[in-house]
Amino acid sequence: MNAVSGPDELEAFLAAHPEITFFEVLFTAMSGVPRGKRLRRHELRGVFDYGRFLPGSILVNDITGRDCEDTGLVWEDGDADRLGKPIPGTLVPAPWLGDDVGQVMLSLYELDGRPNDLDPRHVLKGVLDRFAADGLTPVAAAELEYYLVDARRTPSGGIRLPASRFSGELPRLHQVYGLPEIEENAPFLRDLWKAADAQGIPLEGAISEYAPGQLELTLKHKDDVLRACDDAVMYKRAAKGVALTHGCEATFMAKPFADQAGSGFHIHVSFNDKDGKNACASENPEGSDLLRYAIGGMKQLVGEGMAIFAPNANSYRRFKANSYAPQAPTWGVNNRTVSLRVPAGPPPTRHVEHRVAGADANPHLALAAVLAAAHYGITNKIDPGPAVVGDGYAAAKESGEYLPTNWFAAVDLFDKSEIMRDYLGSRFVDMYTSVKRTEQSRFFEEIPAQDFDWYLRNA
Repeated sequence: MNAVSGPDELEAFLAAHPEITFFEVLFTAMSGVPRGKRLRRHELRGVFDYGRFLPGSILVNDITGRDCEDTGLVWEDGDADRLGKPIPGTLVPAPWLGDDVGQVMLSLYELDGRPNDLDPRHVLKGVLDRFAADGLTPVAAAELEYYLVDARRTPSGGIRLPASRFSGELPRLHQVYGLPEIEENAPFLRDLWKAADAQGIPLEGAISEYAPGQLELTLKHKDDVLRACDDAVMYKRAAKGVALTHGCEATFMAKPFADQAGSGFHIHVSFNDKDGKNACASENPEGSDLLRYAIGGMKQLVGEGMAIFAPNANSYRRFKANSYAPQAPTWGVNNRTVSLRVPAGPPPTRHVEHRVAGADANPHLALAAVLAAAHYGITNKIDPGPAVVGDGYAAAKESGEYLPTNWFAAVDLFDKSEIMRDYLGSRFVDMYTSVKRTEQSRFFEEIPAQDFDWYLRNA
């Protein structure tokens, strides 16, 4: 697939959609938040002929959209423009915004045509190029959990689940895999699937997850990992947009409710050989040697990638024992209590499910970190050791080896990782670390209500 979409794709789309007169062009930087502009129909031709200028500071905004001045890409750089160019296949209708609105995703380039090394899409492309040089093609699928919550905050600023459209009552029970819970959300799901089909997003079935108001839908696996991540970004945006039309927020926060399950981003990965066959396939339930080596790399480097898998302060609230969120660098077969799971299935379907990332992780960066670790493991033939059988939480307690579940420690570990610097780019690691440290400072400068509850009278 071409890296940049051309005028032919634009002409075909405009001819097929004369009703669309507004287009949102969007770029997703480190924080995972799509940002961009809304253009009129006649302006879109320039985007496809040349590109659209975007300020360089957009590359290093924090999650709230504020500049991160310590990166040196604001004042020192003069906030110089970069060029956003359209990504093939992402010029699509955006039906939740109205019948007359479309969207297209952009990737950022320097003015001389070089791919920008802070664009998460280009970071992932660099990792994929290493597999291509070895004759391997990663295959990936995204599995995202999230909650539907009332679009109106509570008087104290909190969140709550929406009342049942049938009974008017608030949901209270887990009802994992409950069909009435799916039927409750049928109008939302119907519109979501319709939007996904309109955008070419391979969105599959829905389940009620392990908490009231929590859903999980899976995206079909693809051997074009860049496109698989584009699908994930577009899907999250569509879910949020469609939910608002139903009076709800679709939140991909890792842990929106303290007493309920967190929301994960489970990444399914295998590797095709030069003949297009699954190189992980094996009669052995643990998979081929290549899959075991990939798991060995993932296991060794999962801690060094935590700053990407768990990018926000809230992310670390998810990692609790007996919560279906992993706690340790463990692996196993058909076992949901470990970080790296080889699912059950016939030999040709062997793959690994990386269960560490939260739903708040940037899809392109999460895949880049997962695949970097896998490539490192394959290249160095890292043995993952024996698979955990049974309770992975008990195995973690016995070994005493845990994932870094402190935001500051995770960012420090990422900053010091020579392997992540090698695969993702040293400049990217520097800038990502700088953005996260700025976010940490800003987050802890705020005084939450809990501080007054705990300390106003007691301190």
